[in-house]
Amino acid sequence: MARGHERVETHLGLMVILILIASSFGGLVTIMPLFNQTGLLKPVEGIEPYPALQLAGRDVYVREGCYVCHSQMIRPFRAETERYGHYSVAGEFVYDRPFQWGSRRAGPDLHRVGGRYSDEWHRVHLVNPRDVVPESIMPGYPWLAENPIDGESVRDRMSALRRLGHPYTDAQIEGAPGAVEGRTEMDAMIAYLQGLGTAIRTRR
Repeated sequence: MARGHERVETHLGLMVILILIASSFGGLVTIMPLFNQTGLLKPVEGIEPYPALQLAGRDVYVREGCYVCHSQMIRPFRAETERYGHYSVAGEFVYDRPFQWGSRRAGPDLHRVGGRYSDEWHRVHLVNPRDVVPESIMPGYPWLAENPIDGESVRDRMSALRRLGHPYTDAQIEGAPGAVEGRTEMDAMIAYLQGLGTAIRTRR
């Protein structure tokens, strides 16, 4: 037995092969059960793919790294549900590629922020957060109000997402440039934030 163990430790190729076998087996044991949990892949009632303006806003959100300070995942603990609202469920993230759960909270969780504040509040907050939250450490994003949305890139993004399974119609894809015409990245970001987490709250 000792010789066998020594042989593995002294032969790099054999050790690599055994490590790959063990890792593959562990990965299969972890992943395979998820294929039988179809509920995780089914959108909750009221969840639809992001409309053009919200999709553009989500891209701005990702580009600016908002997920670094803001999570979008409310845990099923009383302390969180009392502050933020109903806990997050898997079916709410079906159309998020990639999801924005986040790993820390320098700022509050945003998963149920939709509809909690007015568009004007968000506009002021994004330009200079301390105008509405004096203790905020969030940087301002005034340039979003000056950057127009590229309708063609939004249409291309929707088309790519449809190939991945998002049920966009031809009319939605072709209408994307018109839907964002004359709108700024600030408008898009606000539209995205106002839609976050509203499906479950509205339904309940």
